Amino acid sequence: MAESRCSCGQGSLTSGSRETVCISTMRVLDSCRDRDCYEDTRVYLTPFGQEIIDRTTTVRTKDAKIVATSVGVNEVPFNGGFYQITARFYIRLKFEGCLAPMRAQEFYGLAIVEKSVVLYGGEGSVHIFRSDACTNFCAAPVCSDGNSSLPTAVIETVDPVVLCTRITQDCQSGCGCNTDACGCQSGCGCACTCGCDDALPLEVAGLFPEGFVTGGCNRIELGIGMFSVIRLERPAQYLISASEYSVPDKECGLSACDDDPCSIFRTMPFPTAQFYPPALRERAGKQTH
Repeated sequence: MAESRCSCGQGSLTSGSRETVCISTMRVLDSCRDRDCYEDTRVYLTPFGQEIIDRTTTVRTKDAKIVATSVGVNEVPFNGGFYQITARFYIRLKFEGCLAPMRAQEFYGLAIVEKSVVLYGGEGSVHIFRSDACTNFCAAPVCSDGNSSLPTAVIETVDPVVLCTRITQDCQSGCGCNTDACGCQSGCGCACTCGCDDALPLEVAGLFPEGFVTGGCNRIELGIGMFSVIRLERPAQYLISASEYSVPDKECGLSACDDDPCSIFRTMPFPTAQFYPPALRERAGKQTH
């Protein structure tokens, strides 16, 4: 049987209700999954949070969420087609500290962790230009960013698991200067004049308008566990067999603003499963898949 070939500019080959169409999508060239454990991760605190941990030694982490991620892709020297992916995760943490007399106070902090992997991303030297709705012949030219030949890194992750939370002392006799992730030096005898605010993405800095304290006698350190999936993608074109779109048979039903709003509610199934937590063996079975 002769092989069918077409390009996106030649249209499609139609056969009855099915046709062979050319699509442009992203092809996954390499991927990996990982579980990372970060020990002794420094937490950057606002002046309010620093005041609390200087007055208590009992702190717990209530919540941890990734609020932003910076991803960089660089070629690996002398290894054609391989690229190093460096990801920096910004984690917003909610803490609770115990203050006398038996009073709990919530405060927030920021942790920054990094990971690097090397994956195969193929080789490419093309420059990609894309038009949009505002582009026309007389408009400003569409410029390449200069890195369009690099593959695209995609990182999937869930919110981190905080394994442990502890308060450590910064001001101990004989201690030296500690350099943090933002390049600041702090500790006994160190006058830190720089801050982390300038090195943060705007969406992260906006969550902490008070700024951060780089000094102080106490600090919070965490043990953080993270699961992630990382892949490298490139644009690709494929021929696929497609079916014509059919009009759905299901009707949309009544609107909630109709004269009888309860009628649409009566058609909804009762959420029985929401009232019964899954058995332990059912949860164990799901985790094994």
